[in-house]
Amino acid sequence: MISWPNTTEPDTVGSQSTRDPQKSECVLGFIPIIYYSALLCVGVPVNVLTAVALWRLASRSKKVLYVYLLALTGADILTQLFIIFVGFLLETAVFHRKVPALLLHSVSVLEFAANHAAVWTAVPLTVDRYVALCYPLQHRRISYPGRARRVVAAVFGLALVSGVPFFWWTDLWREGGAPTARDGALIWTHVTIIYFLPCAIFLVLNSLIVLRLSGRGWGRGGGRGRGQGDSPAPSAPRRLGKTTATLLAVTSCFCVLWAPRTGVVLYHLHRASVRSDWRVHLAYDLANMLAMLNTAVNFFLYCFTSQPFRAAVRDVLLLQARPPRPGHAPHPQPPPGHAHSSSSLSSGAKRPHPQASPTPPLRRASMTM
Repeated sequence: MISWPNTTEPDTVGSQSTRDPQKSECVLGFIPIIYYSALLCVGVPVNVLTAVALWRLASRSKKVLYVYLLALTGADILTQLFIIFVGFLLETAVFHRKVPALLLHSVSVLEFAANHAAVWTAVPLTVDRYVALCYPLQHRRISYPGRARRVVAAVFGLALVSGVPFFWWTDLWREGGAPTARDGALIWTHVTIIYFLPCAIFLVLNSLIVLRLSGRGWGRGGGRGRGQGDSPAPSAPRRLGKTTATLLAVTSCFCVLWAPRTGVVLYHLHRASVRSDWRVHLAYDLANMLAMLNTAVNFFLYCFTSQPFRAAVRDVLLLQARPPRPGHAPHPQPPPGHAHSSSSLSSGAKRPHPQASPTPPLRRASMTM
């Protein structure tokens, strides 16, 4: 999907191989090759480690959060495989695009599909967190790992379908003429699917989540029903949980890192060509580098926001099968005859218990004497 820097003379089987004196030169030289190679060498092992840790957390806790984050990590790995490894390092840096045009366009479909899956996997996660905070009773009924896996499968299937039209995506580094109507339609479709639409969803739902946590949202579960003990009154602010913190970090990072590339693509469409203007060429190189950085930073965001994830990563690195969980240490079971006593402790009836039985017998004894 990403149109990579034109560091070499472009040439494709079946096309003319002529040098264009108006072609812009790559100002960064070999810096993009070094950058993407380092990003691939760091990003793939980090994402594999993230996937193993999330798999352990998902199988142990049965939380919907880890199902979505695991799918997001898988999409990031596919993005690094198709875009960085195949699209840039093989096609551009190794083969200098001297491959059949059919193969180039086919890989472009996979690149778009992987990118769409990586972005849109975070959308149902955002919706799930919004429902959990604002409608907790409904969330307990509709949110479970099985449904989350079906949602992820649907997102990946739709992402693959959405990548098919981009088979006709124009290589911005080889086409020096003005964009055609088809190019304009594909570019606007691309920026809408990959940035504007998901970012609008993130902005609206995350704003409602923040308002809810700050105590300025509506009442419990939309103001209806009782028994929602984990949903405080609108005036009582709530602490930012690790799930919400992870969500806000992932979505904010995506919106920031992909904003430059979206702006450069639209500028190329309406103002200047990437191929003929070295300034747009430089801006596009840097924007692509920032956008691809998004595929390798989620691991560090998870480590910063989630203590269970840090513990799972440590256990994976230490080759521990099932790590100890401090908050879930086994408690000694009381004898069968003390079942009522244990329930009274949890209900707060412990304090009057020592004074309840001794007093009446003493009074009877004094009256008989």
